[in-house]
Amino acid sequence: MASSGLAYPDRFYAAAAYAGFGPGGATSSAAISRFQNDVALLLYGLHQQATVGPCNVPKPRAWNPVEQSKWTSWHGLGSMPSAEAMRLFVKILEEEDPGWYSRVPEFNSEPVVDIQMHKPKEEPQVVPASTNGTLFSEPKIVSENGSSVETQDKDVILEGLSTVSSHDEWTPLSISGHRPKPRYEHGATVLQDKMYIFGGNHNGRYLSDLQALDLKSLTWSKIDAKLQAESSDSAKTSQIAPCAGHSLITWGNKFFSIAGHTKDPSEGITVKEFDPHTCTWSIVRTYGKSPVSRGGQTVTLVGTTLVLFGGEDAKRCLLNDLHILDLETMTWDDVDAIGTPPSPRSDHAAACHADRYLLIFGGGSHATCFNDLHVLDLQTMEWSRPKQQGLTPSPRAGHAGATIGENWYIVGGGNNKSGVSETLVLNMSTLTWSVVSTVEGRVPLASEGMTLVHSNYNGYDYLISFGGYNGRYSNEVYTLKLNLKSDSKSTVKEETVSDTTSRVVEPEVETSQDGKIREIAMDSADSDVKNNSDEASEQLLAALKAEKEELEALLNREQLQTVQLKEEISHAENRNLELTKASPLSFMLGVTRAYSFKISSEPPL
Repeated sequence: MASSGLAYPDRFYAAAAYAGFGPGGATSSAAISRFQNDVALLLYGLHQQATVGPCNVPKPRAWNPVEQSKWTSWHGLGSMPSAEAMRLFVKILEEEDPGWYSRVPEFNSEPVVDIQMHKPKEEPQVVPASTNGTLFSEPKIVSENGSSVETQDKDVILEGLSTVSSHDEWTPLSISGHRPKPRYEHGATVLQDKMYIFGGNHNGRYLSDLQALDLKSLTWSKIDAKLQAESSDSAKTSQIAPCAGHSLITWGNKFFSIAGHTKDPSEGITVKEFDPHTCTWSIVRTYGKSPVSRGGQTVTLVGTTLVLFGGEDAKRCLLNDLHILDLETMTWDDVDAIGTPPSPRSDHAAACHADRYLLIFGGGSHATCFNDLHVLDLQTMEWSRPKQQGLTPSPRAGHAGATIGENWYIVGGGNNKSGVSETLVLNMSTLTWSVVSTVEGRVPLASEGMTLVHSNYNGYDYLISFGGYNGRYSNEVYTLKLNLKSDSKSTVKEETVSDTTSRVVEPEVETSQDGKIREIAMDSADSDVKNNSDEASEQLLAALKAEKEELEALLNREQLQTVQLKEEISHAENRNLELTKASPLSFMLGVTRAYSFKISSEPPL
């Protein structure tokens, strides 16, 4: 950040002076005019909140619109603490004018050196300011009166997500460019070092804009995307339909938008594809029976397929159906899994583990929120409710999830009363829950309908959240830098070849695309123990599986016998009912006819 040289409150006062705010809230029209009206009013309100406190002055008369707007901006901040107002003031200024700090010499902690020394022919070395970078210092040599001396430091810039230094702690990102409109129930995905945001809901209106956040420069940009018209219908609109509650999935060098609520819903799910190279949307033709149109579902990439579960249709009917889209043939398959599936729900989260298991967590119905965990074995197509370890997550819906290795991170959500403040992680191998971090107050991270994506930047894993709703719509971007934790059994390193090593290894070497050597190191002793342990585990697993299959076969036989007995009982009851309904007169007539027949058939005496 450009203003890293001063701590608060000095940093705030430097920003206020630069923006044109003097003592007592006096403003310089020449300075403040550089901002748009809405930004200037917000800066005024934050300055008053930081220096004076909450607004207790009466509302100005209606015939003075300027003073009334200023009062509204200040009064709308409520009881916001002074320290928070200071930080927001500086943050907004940095978004509007990233290089402001370098142009405030009276608050610059580094000395200003006149490199020209009255020699106009010599040009000073200019180091460009970093809009979204952290500056580190190294000595540099400049020529002064013909002699070389060590003077002002040279700036070494860390860009993008590398500016985040703290681990396992959510950090708001300072981002340049025009921010997207606040929203929730949008879609997000990462493709080629960019986070794409599409659609969403703002004040009950569906959105159709496509925004991209460059994760290297931390700069927003709006993409002027068009819908590719079908050749058979050239008159079709060139704009994509607004939607919310959809899913964005990266596939190769493109990404899909699956399902979602729209103003005029179609009968079946629509699959759209975006090509960043041509900046065009296209409607993908699919085959098979398309699932009913819906929003709030989950769509999970498993190998070359997309697994869709649940959601809410256009008639607000909750769903718990399961569908698979083959991305190679673009064919839908309606799946009938065995076992007890999750109850109908929407706004849940889903993840895939080991390319075999689909995990479903939480979500909500019209009356309640869930905290249950369901697992679908995609090989046997069987649902189960496994036993979990660690803490018990609170019920939630509208949360977001992202997987990194065997860890599934869950952020946000709500329970119809308040937002969920903790960030959870589920180890999908051991099914153990734990808390990563907790936020306090009414912040966007404790929201419903936010998105969470994963990005690996300079060897570190980052979780990135955007948007959400917790009484207010958000367009904030937060990131959480995860600690790199080495595995005790195996260590994967990306490094140049070294002549020395601290332990005996037999590396398996392969050359990666970036010219580095990947060394997979294993302790030979640990490897033998691990192999023996794995063999024993596999034998135990095989025995348990065989016992399970035997019990299931026995249960199926018992169930079949029960069904047969029920059918026999039902048949007997129906016969009894028919006999009971028979008229006594009919019964007597039958007896009389039988008696008459008997008499007539006897020989005469």
